[in-house]
Amino acid sequence: MKNDPAPATSNSPFATVKDVEANAKTRMEKALSDLQHNMSTIRTGRANINLLDNVRVDYYGTPTPVNQLANLGVPEPGQITVQPWDVTQIAAIEKAIRAAELGVNPANDGRVIRIPIPPLNEERRKELVKKLSGVAEDHRVAIRNVRRDANDHFKKLVKDKKVSEDEERRALDEMQKMTDSYIAKLDAAVKVKEKDILDIR
Repeated sequence: MKNDPAPATSNSPFATVKDVEANAKTRMEKALSDLQHNMSTIRTGRANINLLDNVRVDYYGTPTPVNQLANLGVPEPGQITVQPWDVTQIAAIEKAIRAAELGVNPANDGRVIRIPIPPLNEERRKELVKKLSGVAEDHRVAIRNVRRDANDHFKKLVKDKKVSEDEERRALDEMQKMTDSYIAKLDAAVKVKEKDILDIR
C-alpha cells in the first residue's frame, strides 16, 4: 500500500475539466434520447407502432415487449396491425394492449390484431399536449441537474488545486452554453411533437 493518501478534500472522480464536460455531454445526450423515446409513446392522430413500445405481454410468466412476440405494421394511417409469431398468444397480446390504456380498441380475427387509431378530439389533444409538456419539463430538469453536478465537480477541482479559478470560470460558461444548447434541442423536438398532436388531418 502507498503511504501518500489522496487529499481529504477530494470528492470528484474527475481529474480534468474535459472529463467533467465529457460526462455531462453523455448524460445530456441520454436525457435527450430518453425524451425522444417517451414522446414516441404519446399518440398523435396518425398510426405509429411506437405507440406500443411500453406494452408488456405476460409471456409464460415473463413481461415481454409486444414487438418481441409479433410483427407490427401500419398498413394505413388509421390502423396498426399486430401479427403474433405464435398465434396461441393472440389473446394475451390483445389483453396487454387493452390494459395499457392507450385509448384504443383492438380486435383480432384469430391471426392478426387490428388496432384502429381513432381521430383525436380537441379535448384529447389538449390532454396529450399537457402530458407532453410534463414529460418535457421532467427532462429539462434532468439536463439542469447534470449542469448542477458538473458545476459542483468544477468547484471540487479548484478546491483540489487541479484547476485555477480562471479555468473554473471558463468551464462554468461552457457548461451553461452546453446546457442552453441541449434545452434548445429538447424544445425543438417537443415543438415538432406538439404540432403532430394538434395536427388535424
